[in-house]
Amino acid sequence: MPPPDQSDLFPEPTSPVSAEAGASAHQPLAARMRPRKLAEVVGQEHITREGNLLPRLVAQNRFGSLIFYGPPGCGKTSIAESIAAETQSRFVRINAVMSNVAELREILAIARRRPEARTILFIDELHRFNKSQQDLLLPDVEEGNVRLIGATTHNPGFYVNPPLLSRSHLFRLEPLPPTAIAGVMSRALADAERGLGARHCTADEKVLLDLATLCDGDMRRALNALEVIVLSLDEGAAITPTELEVFARERRIRYDANEDEHYDTISAFIKSCRGSDPDAAM
Repeated sequence: MPPPDQSDLFPEPTSPVSAEAGASAHQPLAARMRPRKLAEVVGQEHITREGNLLPRLVAQNRFGSLIFYGPPGCGKTSIAESIAAETQSRFVRINAVMSNVAELREILAIARRRPEARTILFIDELHRFNKSQQDLLLPDVEEGNVRLIGATTHNPGFYVNPPLLSRSHLFRLEPLPPTAIAGVMSRALADAERGLGARHCTADEKVLLDLATLCDGDMRRALNALEVIVLSLDEGAAITPTELEVFARERRIRYDANEDEHYDTISAFIKSCRGSDPDAAM
């Protein structure tokens, strides 16, 4: 007997409209304000600008496997979800930290039985998969049973198996500029459906730019900080620099013990010392 169809374990992709309707108030602001199409993604114009490689591939629905490499909160997940929505593909999302081989085998088996669904398998924190887990993906990626979209904050050259990397298009995302983050926060303050518009709070452009700067190019962190600030104020209140002081005290740089951020940080420190800028060095 054929194995039972367990496809209901993995829900079908949601269209932009249904995703918007399903965005409930209990979700963090960063989740509610996710872009609904590729053109709404901000700060990554070197990838998403009309006429570039990725938009052309998505428009023709002829892309293969993709790997997005960049710092936290730069839009990797947003781009993946936008691609799935625009191409009406079946979207299965897993996190490499929580997933295992059994789950992965089941997802791949279902994708083989449903080739017409053009399954997109989005793996967040792909670098957390070990070599055998990554190798498990190879046959189905090679045959086109799934289109892999991997997201990683770590250099794929060190953390993604060469055979898998050679079968994927690699896109590097940059930290978001403060102006792009401030623009999204401004829309979130005005949007009564998905954002914080129902509270009628306001903020000067400089305040939003300062908050965006404090968040070091991380859109998720900026929107969640904005939500905390707005919810702590009375309705109709204005956000002032005073409300930013707590976030300024908690500001931190991205750092790890022995990986990419370690070398980026020590490089910045050395350049600051060489430039006779003690404040920047500290």
